[in-house]
Amino acid sequence: MQIVKLTEARKFPWWRSPIAFLVLAAIAMPVAFNTWSALLNNFVIEAANFDGSDIGWLHTVREIPGFLAVGVIAILLFMREQVLGVVSLFVLGLATALTSYFPSMAGILTLTMLSSIGFHYYETVNQSLQLQWIEKSHAPQVIGWLTAVGSAATFVAYVLIVLTWKTYDLSYTTVYWAGGGVTMALAIYMYVSFPQFEAPHPQRKQLILRKRYWLYYLMQFMAGARRQIFVVFAGFMMVERFGFAVHEITQLYLINLVVTIVVAPMLGKAVAVFGERRALLFEYAGLVAVFLAYGGVFYFGWGVMIAAALYILDHIFFALALALKTYFQKIADPEDIAPTAAVAFTINHIAAVLLPAMLGYLWLVSPGMVFIVAASMAAVSFLLALLIPRHPEPGFETILSRKRVAAAE
Repeated sequence: MQIVKLTEARKFPWWRSPIAFLVLAAIAMPVAFNTWSALLNNFVIEAANFDGSDIGWLHTVREIPGFLAVGVIAILLFMREQVLGVVSLFVLGLATALTSYFPSMAGILTLTMLSSIGFHYYETVNQSLQLQWIEKSHAPQVIGWLTAVGSAATFVAYVLIVLTWKTYDLSYTTVYWAGGGVTMALAIYMYVSFPQFEAPHPQRKQLILRKRYWLYYLMQFMAGARRQIFVVFAGFMMVERFGFAVHEITQLYLINLVVTIVVAPMLGKAVAVFGERRALLFEYAGLVAVFLAYGGVFYFGWGVMIAAALYILDHIFFALALALKTYFQKIADPEDIAPTAAVAFTINHIAAVLLPAMLGYLWLVSPGMVFIVAASMAAVSFLLALLIPRHPEPGFETILSRKRVAAAE
């Protein structure tokens, strides 16, 4: 295993550089995960006759590995971050490929748990590597471009599903194997073709909870709760309420991807220009409006076009979540990035483990109320974002830090 310092990585060809690794990772993960997601609602309804409560329990199970992401810290005692990221991608791909072989509640939940372990451990490591390998001055723009690359990869997968699903009468098995197989192949390539890059600041290998990161922790908690409501119920609504078929829901995802490919780099640049505070305030204000409008779909009988438009707007606002990453990068000690990424993922998933099952029962009674709850959470996130300074840095993590410094002087 060749270990190369980041400062020496410039000697390697571009296709073996740290950025090339991050680009391939940005392609590999969404191909498997979004193929699984695109077919999921139709698959569980057709194969296992899922209702709103069942889909809530499925996503509760899916979020358990995210809640246990803090376990990454223990794994890093004997495995390098880069290797763990590649192994996690392979597990995600394998679980996706096998999904259709177990068309029962127990089987779907088991494969969901396996794919979730791969997804969440990869995401934990990927966020850490991005913040370690990308310079602070360029982080918003580069992360924006990586988001666009991932969306482009998913776009290709969705186009293939739309063009071939009905035309060639494809089975769930064929599509799940195609998506999972691509991810497994890329994971193997990344393992054998890239050296192990050594960041300049060795990462701490123990659990870290710092008082000065308290705002970041709270915002991660709220983001996980709010995001989970959208992931679980927005797509399920399109299938259950409006009867979308596989190729139709995938067409909606395609529109989202085109918008993200165009908008994500622009949003990254906007974060760099206007700062994390303004970007997050804009995101959360927009999400409050969108979630309230989702409620209107049920309470006022708004049609499918409005629901689809809201789904697209949702994705645009969520793309600004990169600002939360770069906010942490600016306030963190460089050695804290890996352990804090693991802790943050666990915090992010505390509510995500509990909410889907609970709100699944609420969905059976009042689907619109589920989105009113989400709007309330977005409003709380907006209030928290008001505490972010215009130029955050260590020692000035919140606007309240200024008061403490002034009092000390």
